[in-house]
Amino acid sequence: MSTEPKISIVIPCFNERATIRTLIDRVRAVALPAREIVVVDDGSTDGTREILEKEIKPLVDKLIFHDRNRGKGAALRTGFAAATGDILLIQDADLEYDPAEYPVLLAPILQHGADVVFGSRFVSGRSHRVLYFWHSVVNRILTLASNMLTDLNLTDMATCYKAFRRSALDGVTLTEDRFGFEAEFTARLAKKRLTFYEVGISYHGRTYAQGKKIGWRDGIRMIYAILRYNLFTR
Repeated sequence: MSTEPKISIVIPCFNERATIRTLIDRVRAVALPAREIVVVDDGSTDGTREILEKEIKPLVDKLIFHDRNRGKGAALRTGFAAATGDILLIQDADLEYDPAEYPVLLAPILQHGADVVFGSRFVSGRSHRVLYFWHSVVNRILTLASNMLTDLNLTDMATCYKAFRRSALDGVTLTEDRFGFEAEFTARLAKKRLTFYEVGISYHGRTYAQGKKIGWRDGIRMIYAILRYNLFTR
């Protein structure tokens, strides 16, 4: 019997008909010893659901549909519950993050005993599309605020790319439905005094015209989540 850890790639998806097939093909192309692909469609209304049912279903291990849009955090909770791997890895359904970099993201867990790994868009020598100055400013402010309360020294708290041992979620109840997930996840796991690592990744950001979804309301929610889950939640 193989002793290689099983990697569950959890993909929340909402209105990504233009990218979902390419993304799945790229995920499947990555050589991993044992892999599980879990896709959670979060109430898509643009035809993504039909593509998932007709084209993607035979290509993934689990395909789950929400009856309505509930948010990225809610989709991730559904995916985490369905995943059976020893290590979980979050992958957005767009093409901003490159699955070819999974080995880089997983190496600290597989080789150095890390519990949690964040893929940073700000410490990498890899390619990075130049977009939205104020987004980067707000991201750094949110990361700084999170670091001040978690005592971590992350450079990119809100990154999509997070890989972690399943055991990191033991005793953790996640509640944020939208992008507040990023701050809640970081705060709750930091309180467990787990071993965090950060690695540099590339980033191929897209514009709002191309489908980018995060907005200023999500930034405000992240501030709320940073304060709530660090200061007022055990």
